[in-house]
Amino acid sequence: MTIFLGADHRGFTLKNQIKSWLLEKDFDVQDLGAKSYVTNDDFVEYAVSAGERVAEEKGTKGIVVCGSGAGVEIATNKVKGARCTLGQSAEQVKKAREADDVNVLAIASDFTNFEKAQKIIESFLQTSFVPSENHTRRIEKISKLD
Repeated sequence: MTIFLGADHRGFTLKNQIKSWLLEKDFDVQDLGAKSYVTNDDFVEYAVSAGERVAEEKGTKGIVVCGSGAGVEIATNKVKGARCTLGQSAEQVKKAREADDVNVLAIASDFTNFEKAQKIIESFLQTSFVPSENHTRRIEKISKLD
């Protein structure tokens, strides 16, 4: 599976830890930036780029990181076909994958250490969408808003 990563300066260190860990697990990781630490860069470009790639390339996932996680979540959700959630716990992300078929995970680097991020990401990558009638109906309604 291909995983697209994006992060600003506040998420830069955690993104790089996640990247190394995912590569060790033999995932195809595409780092969309930031490629170097720049103290005043903006998360928007990285989040939108990850969202666009995930929306274009079916079967892929994205992980975006900024300080609060909120900025990358908001920006990613502006992309048609991207469904991003802020990962707060493995259990919450599991429910978001099952019910909402989220395809991009936002992580708040200011509140999430690497160990917690690993647990959240494992839940994100290992949980499948449950295509029940009500889940599918809700996603179709959301898609009409794109």
